[in-house]
Amino acid sequence: MAAVSVGETLAQPSDEIKANWEREQLELKRRLRTDDVHPEWSVLPSTSNLRLIGGTDISFVKGSPVDACASIVVLSYPALKVVYEAYSMVKLTAPYISGFLAFREAPLLLPMIEELRATKPDLLPQVFLVDGNGILHPRGFGLASHLGVLANIPTVGVAKKTMLVDGVGIDECDQIFQTQCQSPGSHAVLVGNSGTTLGAIVRPPNGCNKALYVSPGHLVSLDTAVSLTLVTCKVRIPEPIRQADLRSRDHIRKMTAPPSKPKGKKT
Repeated sequence: MAAVSVGETLAQPSDEIKANWEREQLELKRRLRTDDVHPEWSVLPSTSNLRLIGGTDISFVKGSPVDACASIVVLSYPALKVVYEAYSMVKLTAPYISGFLAFREAPLLLPMIEELRATKPDLLPQVFLVDGNGILHPRGFGLASHLGVLANIPTVGVAKKTMLVDGVGIDECDQIFQTQCQSPGSHAVLVGNSGTTLGAIVRPPNGCNKALYVSPGHLVSLDTAVSLTLVTCKVRIPEPIRQADLRSRDHIRKMTAPPSKPKGKKT
């Protein structure tokens, strides 16, 4: 049974640390590309050379704000069957701060991607769907972009919530979702007050009334990001992210379960 840090909290970073994080984001952003390395993925993914899609997730141990399970999975495409899974029980060192999720999660996920690349390169996915934002971010460089640039791999950001970005916030997104995304699988492009394209708001193909916020992470365009999200959705959440979440939670249950009592000897 893994030890759980109940009641442990993480100190808020200083203004100086957050300023350094901002500078690092802007420096890494210079390497960001939001054009397609595989343009055919956005047209007919089912007939392209797309074969492996990855998903990432970090799930928390119940009752602890620091103990978690980082997970990456790889699914075959178009069958969407899990062909690789890896987990790491971790302790987070940074608290959640809006706009700085990458500094909390990327250091945990990046080594897992690099291990996969080194040990089973034939199963390295051609693209990762990341539970977090790409360029739909106050500085245009969320977790999916951060991870994609550092790992040098195509990524798509898929988030369940949004934040205020370039004048577009929750209220504006809710109105767009209700008026422009009425049919299952429809989407609307989100454009900031500056005229910058931020991402898209998507109604899942199963008709779910909860929006997904999709944006390019790295080495993919917005059209491709939306296309990949839609073709991997069986329910609301794209299957690569959903499987990473489900399996990481199952791993936590196994790792934190109390040891079984030995059976008594018969007399």
